Amino acid sequence: MASFTEDNILNALSVVKDPDLHRDIVTLGFVKNIKISGSDVKFDLQLTTPSCPVRDQFVADCEKAIRSSVKGVGKIDINMTSSVVAHVNIQKESLLPGVKNTIAVASGKGGVGKSTVAVNIAVSLAMDGAKVGLVDADVYGPSIPLMFGINDRPKVSQNKLIPLEKYGVKIMSIGFLVDPMQAVIWRGPMASGALKQFMSDVTWGDLDYLIFDMPPGTGDIQLTLVQTVPLTGAVIVSTPQDVALADARKGLVMFNKVNVPVIGIIENMSYYICRHCGQRENIFDTGGGSRTATELNVPFLGEIPINTAIRIGGDQGVPIVTADPDSPSAQVIRQITRNMAAQISIRNVDGIPTPNVEILIPSQS
Repeated sequence: MASFTEDNILNALSVVKDPDLHRDIVTLGFVKNIKISGSDVKFDLQLTTPSCPVRDQFVADCEKAIRSSVKGVGKIDINMTSSVVAHVNIQKESLLPGVKNTIAVASGKGGVGKSTVAVNIAVSLAMDGAKVGLVDADVYGPSIPLMFGINDRPKVSQNKLIPLEKYGVKIMSIGFLVDPMQAVIWRGPMASGALKQFMSDVTWGDLDYLIFDMPPGTGDIQLTLVQTVPLTGAVIVSTPQDVALADARKGLVMFNKVNVPVIGIIENMSYYICRHCGQRENIFDTGGGSRTATELNVPFLGEIPINTAIRIGGDQGVPIVTADPDSPSAQVIRQITRNMAAQISIRNVDGIPTPNVEILIPSQS
């Protein structure tokens, strides 16, 4: 019979703190289903996201804490699980039942690789075990079908569209519904109406994260989205040069004005590593994204390098995190994704409120 009890294990684990939530894992309710068999201990450690950036650290810290304070412990078996914390909002739950978090991936200008980032983030979350959906909200320039290599059309069931699925991500895009050789020439209200249908007339089911790949800028689609569904937050993608960062600041100001939290800034095309000599070249300057994040008091989620393989993956419909998951670029994107997931958990666990606001838009005829 063991010389220790469940309480001894809990007391030992109470010194292990979540580095993001700044509370111990026992108080947070992460430790579940403790079982003691002889001198062996087994328990579940339930995190707030499968994309936790410190999973391995938690395992090491837990084992160290138990062995340092509980005598006679044999084998320690820690089963890592997760239950994504939802952004609680009545309006969101009415429009998108079963969707826990809604994330806009935005940019102040075009050409910064926003869609590439959105696709790889969505696939990264799915690879970590999350239930993920992706809405191609760029109605005028839908690129998600190409980046996923999808040529099919969605089916209809019970008067609702069934999203297509690839790499574990449920996907909806206007590109699935119109001729790819035809330009979408719609006025703002028509484009906004299409986006609303992608939320209300699509069977999304249960999702941990629904990612919106936004069109660049601060126009009708962005306003429609923030008016229609309360977002958990927005991620802003930029490149390091001053002109891109200036537009990124405008995007951040827009989200602030409509009370959408900015989860963080991602710097894309941050640098280039020469394949021959390994030297880093800062083609578009360096450090602009982190400086901007500091100035605006938002998290900096990380830097993604310029890499031919990332571009090829987008053109061929195989995101780099799937095509070459062990490559340095894929690993950088996976870490950025986990940093983003951590920021979402911080907001949801701490219950940081998102104030309601009435946005007045001139009527259009």
